[in-house]
Amino acid sequence: MLDDEKLRDLTIPTQEEINSLSWLRTVAPVFPVNGSKVTIIHKPQAFYSTLLEKCRHAKKRITFASLYLGTGTLETKLVNVIEQAISMNGGNIQVRILLDYMRASRGKQNSRKMLEPLLKGKYGDCCKVFLYHTPKLRGVMKAAIPDRFNELIGLQHMKLYMIDNDLIISGANLSNDYFTNRQDRYFIIEDCEELCNFYNKLVEKVMEFSFILQADGNTSLNPAANCHPYKGFGKDFTQEAASKIQIFLYNEIEKNADLNKDADTWIFPLVQMGQLNIYHDSEITLKLLQTAPAGATLKLATGYFNLTSEYSQAVLGNCRATCYFLTAHPTTNGFFNAKGIAGGIPAAYTRIEKSFYNLCERMKQQRRITLWEFVKPGWTYHAKGLWYTLPDQQKPSLTFIGSPNFGYRSVNKDLETQIAIMTRNEKLQDALYEEQARLFSYAKPVTRKTFSQQDRIPPAWRIIKYSVIEI
Repeated sequence: MLDDEKLRDLTIPTQEEINSLSWLRTVAPVFPVNGSKVTIIHKPQAFYSTLLEKCRHAKKRITFASLYLGTGTLETKLVNVIEQAISMNGGNIQVRILLDYMRASRGKQNSRKMLEPLLKGKYGDCCKVFLYHTPKLRGVMKAAIPDRFNELIGLQHMKLYMIDNDLIISGANLSNDYFTNRQDRYFIIEDCEELCNFYNKLVEKVMEFSFILQADGNTSLNPAANCHPYKGFGKDFTQEAASKIQIFLYNEIEKNADLNKDADTWIFPLVQMGQLNIYHDSEITLKLLQTAPAGATLKLATGYFNLTSEYSQAVLGNCRATCYFLTAHPTTNGFFNAKGIAGGIPAAYTRIEKSFYNLCERMKQQRRITLWEFVKPGWTYHAKGLWYTLPDQQKPSLTFIGSPNFGYRSVNKDLETQIAIMTRNEKLQDALYEEQARLFSYAKPVTRKTFSQQDRIPPAWRIIKYSVIEI
C-alpha cells in the first residue's frame, strides 16, 4: 500500500538525480518553504524557552508527540503555561498530546499524573492525551518484564512539537535533562501550515489506535480502534494500524508539490514504524547512503552507535563519500553510572563501536570513514541525524533531523519520524555548517588506542548481559 514500488525504482538513480537529490520527491511528501523560516537551536535551554514562549502565545492548536513528559519543576511550568494559554483563549485552543503508554506510566509520579490538570481544568474538553502501546508487549512478556526494561520491546519515539503553524522537530524529550544539559538537535520551521497539518494528521492517525487518558487517571482504548494492542491477536492490530498509516502516507505522496515552486528549501517528512512493518524512513536513508558519490561528505550523528547491518554494508560497500560518525563517549552516554544492569549499556556500545572500527580497518576504509566521540563534562549526548555536502561544495545542502538513531531499534522497534531538509538557501547552509561544526568541536577522534585504554575495556559480565540484546 505504501510506496514500495517507488522505493524499488530507486535502485539505480541517475547521476543527475544523485547530485540534485530530486529522487526524494518521488518517495516522500514534500513541502516547499523559504529557508529564512528555518531556525536551528543549539542549546537545550533555548529549546525549553522556545517551547514556553510559543505555547504562551498559542491561538489555535498545540500538538505534542514525545516519548514522555518529565515530573520536575520545569515540566510543571510547561504544563502550567499550556493551561494558561487555553484559559486566555477561552478554551479555543485544541491540545493533543501523544506519549508512549509504558514510559508515561512508569512510577507513581509520572507523565499521566503531570497531565491530569489539563484534563480536569475548566477547559478540559479541549485537551486530549493519548498513550500508544506497542503490540509487541503482550501476554507473559508484559507481565514479567520490569517497568524499567519493557521499553526494550518497542515504543512511541517521535519528537514533534507543533504550536499553531510552527513546528519544532527534535530528538529531545520533554524532561529536565533535555531542557538543561543533554545535548540534542532542535529545528524550528515557522509559518509552515501545510507541514504542520501533515504532522498533525500523522499524530492523529497514531492516536486512533492508542489509549485515551481520562481525567480520573484511567485509560480506555480509542473507540476508533477495532483491535486491541495487547489483547487478542497482535497481527490484527498491526494490520489495522499499519493500514491507517500507509493509506495516509500514500495519499500525501500522491499530492506532492512541484520542486520548482517558488522556494529555496524543501522539507520531506520520513516515517518509520518497524513494529507495524512500515520502513519508509530506513529505505530512504539506506538509498542515500548507498548512492553518496565520491567527493561528497556525510556527517552522521547518533546518541547510540549501533548501525544496522544494511546501513553498515551501505557505508562500507556502496557509499563513496567521506564519512564522519559522531556518537557519545561513555561518559556522555545517558546510562553512564546508572545503577544495576543499565550501567552496562555504555560498555555495550563501546563493544559495538570497536567491532565497526575493526571492520573499517579490515576493509581498508579507515581513512574514508572515521569515528568521533562527543565529550563535554557534566553533559550527556543525544543528538542524531546527518549532514550531506555534495561534491564540489563546502557546506551542507541536506540534513536529516528527528528521532531515528540509525540503529536496530529505530528501524525495527519504535515509532519514528524525521525530516529531510534540502536547501539552496546560503544562510541556511551556513547555519547547517555551523551546527555540525559546533557539535564536532566537542568531539575526539576514535583510534586503535581508544579501545585499549583501561576505562574502555568492558567487564565480562557487562558484555554477557548485553551481547544478546538489540539496543
